[in-house]
Amino acid sequence: MKTSPETHVPLTGYAALPEDEMRVRALAFHARMATRRSVRAFSDTPIPQDIIEACVRAAGTAPSGANHQPWHFACVGSPEKKREIRLAAEAEEREFYAGRAGTEWLDALAPIGTDAEKPYMEIAPWLICIFAQRRGGVREGEDRKNYYIHESVGIATGLLIAACHEAGLATLVHTPNPMKFLNAVCGRPDTEKPFLILVAGHPAENTTVPKHALIKKPLGEISSFL
Repeated sequence: MKTSPETHVPLTGYAALPEDEMRVRALAFHARMATRRSVRAFSDTPIPQDIIEACVRAAGTAPSGANHQPWHFACVGSPEKKREIRLAAEAEEREFYAGRAGTEWLDALAPIGTDAEKPYMEIAPWLICIFAQRRGGVREGEDRKNYYIHESVGIATGLLIAACHEAGLATLVHTPNPMKFLNAVCGRPDTEKPFLILVAGHPAENTTVPKHALIKKPLGEISSFL
């Protein structure tokens, strides 16, 4: 690896912690994230924009191919735009549940109990529409090819979900297919591909979640140590 004072700076932000504190922090973070649930019933209680901004900033710290940061987060709070997104998403979802998905996929979704109706998209205070940028660069105005786009945007989305949960917000990932309507609603260029919609807000009172969603694979099934 080639480095020089012109291209690199000293690493900051990492403190050498005692093993016991490392363990406590890792376990505490897992304990917090283990309470995260996708919800489909939201309260209309407003969430200040600066809280969403802070969560998006956290997402923006994600690693990315060549550090191009190939993402854009269109944070929609306008009731008119939320309704426009809901109607377009439900139109696609009706096609999905009417047969586009196929029997196997619908069978997999059955324990969750979802359908084409998405009223929460208007009720929740925020819809964060995430776009993957095919071209861009690290500086504003650059027009360069981006690399590892979906991997980079996926990592950033994971950080966004974690940041929202840490802030006390419930979230839901929604992926109507196709989602090209989001470009027009959010005023994004054709060089950006809609990645997903993250619904964010407080859960509605007496919200329930599917028992099926509580099943998490144990460590032995999701990892190996070689």
